[in-house]
Amino acid sequence: MLWNALLLALREIRRNVLRSFLTVLGIVIGVASVITMVNLGTGATAKVTEQIASLGSNLLIVRTGQRLGPGMREAAPPFKLADAQAIWREVGGLAAVAPTATQGTVAIYGNTNWPTTVTGIDNSYFTVRDWQIASGRQFTVNELRSGKAVCVIGETVRKELFGNIDPVGSRIRLQKVACEVVGLLKSKGQSTMGSDQDDVVLVPMRMLWRRIAGNQDVGLIQMSARDGVSTSKVQSDVEQLLRERRHIARGEQNDFSVMDMKEIANALTGTTKVLTGLLGAVAAVSLLVGGIGIMNIMLVSVTERTREIGTRLAIGALEHEVLTQFLVEAVVLSSFGGLFGILLAMLASFGIARLMTMPFIVDPAIVVIAFLFSAAIGVVFGYFPARRAAQLDPIEALRHE
Repeated sequence: MLWNALLLALREIRRNVLRSFLTVLGIVIGVASVITMVNLGTGATAKVTEQIASLGSNLLIVRTGQRLGPGMREAAPPFKLADAQAIWREVGGLAAVAPTATQGTVAIYGNTNWPTTVTGIDNSYFTVRDWQIASGRQFTVNELRSGKAVCVIGETVRKELFGNIDPVGSRIRLQKVACEVVGLLKSKGQSTMGSDQDDVVLVPMRMLWRRIAGNQDVGLIQMSARDGVSTSKVQSDVEQLLRERRHIARGEQNDFSVMDMKEIANALTGTTKVLTGLLGAVAAVSLLVGGIGIMNIMLVSVTERTREIGTRLAIGALEHEVLTQFLVEAVVLSSFGGLFGILLAMLASFGIARLMTMPFIVDPAIVVIAFLFSAAIGVVFGYFPARRAAQLDPIEALRHE
């Protein structure tokens, strides 16, 4: 009986192809919207996680001052190299500690110049930030101790100054200081906040102090916790140590901040998941609208086929057979809508993911759920028209014009 009902449903759909297409359009749009929103949200979450991971593993960052707003921090005394050394010496569970100092500058090679940031470091910086050398090398111990004018540049600086040429061995100028390029960093791309991580020139810390900055301030201390060590415990120990070293009395607010990138990553991914759920729920409303459209068209179909229904009932068809016929027709329509919606969602998700340069990730669970939900809508919204058809009086139906 179900097979016969399915054949009848397909026959009716073929007889009114345009009307059937317009009927399922709401289901198509609804299913496509839900799947697309969830896929894009999953891709965005993966991209945020990847960008956070690119900053370094188990990374904690100590900055002077407290954050007042976007791009604003309160003034506070800078750190000194001894602060970083004390953290490395007295805080347990650390894999590396990297004090850094930065200053804006202009890098010049031949007739080409590029405004960038020069950062004074030691070799622990490569460990903390998980930087790989694409060509060349890191700094030697003698170069770090003497503050020799050597540098390692990022991929963006290489493209702007050298094009496709390997820069290792060439000399660039940082303001008035001639500097030999000894290494090229492997590209990392943009950070979570949108800044270009490859737009950087790394130099020995003492070279920056003596020949560019003119002071011995440390603007930032970055550290990496060992695997398996609680970053929250490390964060608490660092705060306590720096409060003592900076002579902050009990009850007074810190004049520095310690950021745990793992906490930030969890907060950002949590936010993207909430937004994905919200957008998916809004898109799901269009599925209900599509279901109402199916119900309306099925009611029209019952009215148009009243004489056919009366004839079937008059020659012995049972009420549940008529009910099944119209219910199957509604489910077939909504299922077709679900299938076309899935196809449209895959195309839309892939295209938008490429456009927004995020990973194209398909969530199989949401695809199955969206399809089953579309079929369920066919059952729910098709039941009332099917029941109305099954309860027609055969005599009154045969008299219908």
